[in-house]
Amino acid sequence: MSDTTSAAPQRPETLSQEITLPDAGRLTLRWAGATDAGRKRENNQDSFLTTPPLFVVADGMGGHVGGEIASQSVVARLHETAETGRISPEEIDRALALAVQDISDHPDTTDEGTGTTLTGVYLDQTVDTATVVALNIGDSRVYLQRGDQLMQVTTDHSLVQELVQSGRLSEEEAETHPYSNVITRAVGPSEAVSPDYVRIDILPGDRYVICSDGLTKELTDYGILHFLHENSDPADAVVGMMKAALDNGGRDNVTIIVLDILGQPETAE
Repeated sequence: MSDTTSAAPQRPETLSQEITLPDAGRLTLRWAGATDAGRKRENNQDSFLTTPPLFVVADGMGGHVGGEIASQSVVARLHETAETGRISPEEIDRALALAVQDISDHPDTTDEGTGTTLTGVYLDQTVDTATVVALNIGDSRVYLQRGDQLMQVTTDHSLVQELVQSGRLSEEEAETHPYSNVITRAVGPSEAVSPDYVRIDILPGDRYVICSDGLTKELTDYGILHFLHENSDPADAVVGMMKAALDNGGRDNVTIIVLDILGQPETAE
């Protein structure tokens, strides 16, 4: 397919919200998110959600509009859950089960591998000291910048990741492996899939990047960290990374959320 014309990424709005915790501590969440079809794809099958306390990216897959159906169904159901303010693994699993039914019932769902990845974070306010919980299905990723370090929080559910973990493939070989797009877990029309969850303590200045693989195909971890260091505003960081991904080829849809967690929750005496 020939390159499609794609304008320079527009700067999204940076939003913020202060959250009062049950122990009377306060946190300020500050975020921005954007999505782009990229340089090669005719349509955008990615969807994202920024409804505090939940922030997620879904990367759809499948023929025709199947990927859009899957990612939009998942995001719509998770949006309903986020608006209740009750976020837990059980509530997320319930939302995904409803999304699976929505995908299956949609008249345009095809049998060409329709499904979607899902990754993101939510602020868990049900414990004495607030924590962030990362969730993941597939090969979209959550990164945490803490100080000068960038850490991949999620583990890809992909064939090459399994080969790396078994020692049959190096990290360098995985980057160019012909099966790098083959994922081993997704949300699809046939069955509900529960995400992996990782709980993370909060430190002042933590920054999260939630992204589809359209970013990580075009930008290294070092590149992601560079744009985070260069841009204190989440929207500027999103634009910098998006532009770099498009300039480097933009071979896939690209979706990025940058989330800052400011302040430190107080612990109960």
